[in-house]
Amino acid sequence: MAERFERHKQPWTSAEIQKLHTLAKKGMALKAIAKALTRSEESVKDRAKADGLTIAKKH
Repeated sequence: MAERFERHKQPWTSAEIQKLHTLAKKGMALKAIAKALTRSEESVKDRAKADGLTIAKKH
């Protein structure tokens, strides 16, 4: 069963966006980034796409 976060549809803070950029540049996997930001993988993926970031495809 997938983890559910209580922060549904919360706006991204500038600190979270900065952290996302840092983690993505380090080559962290989507699942790890989502867990670090306590956001869903879908949310992280959408935000990264909006910011033009590429997230490593590690499994």
